Amino acid sequence: MTSTLSPSALADLPLAMASSSSGSGGNPIMGLLPLIMVMVIFYLLILRPQQRRQKQHQQMVKALQRGDRILTNGGLFATIVDVKDDFFVATISDGVKVEIARSAVAGKTDKKAK
Repeated sequence: MTSTLSPSALADLPLAMASSSSGSGGNPIMGLLPLIMVMVIFYLLILRPQQRRQKQHQQMVKALQRGDRILTNGGLFATIVDVKDDFFVATISDGVKVEIARSAVAGKTDKKAK
């Protein structure tokens, strides 16, 4: 035996299910509470530490000066020779000068060149 539902009965099915599940008359904000908690945890565990690291990196790049030894995102160690607005002029070897974008600096190192 098969039961068939009319198209109008199928259209009313989600409404009927929603009214039967929320029959307790609870606070609608309580339904959003888990979503809000997930968003707060996401912010505290992921976004806030990333913003802190980014701010520290920007301060480090602003503080770089002539003679500092840096590591680029490409893995090159270089010594800053000149500081420009958007980039650094640095030496990676004797007589080899390169221009390195400020955004390409991964960090400052204390290693001395051999």
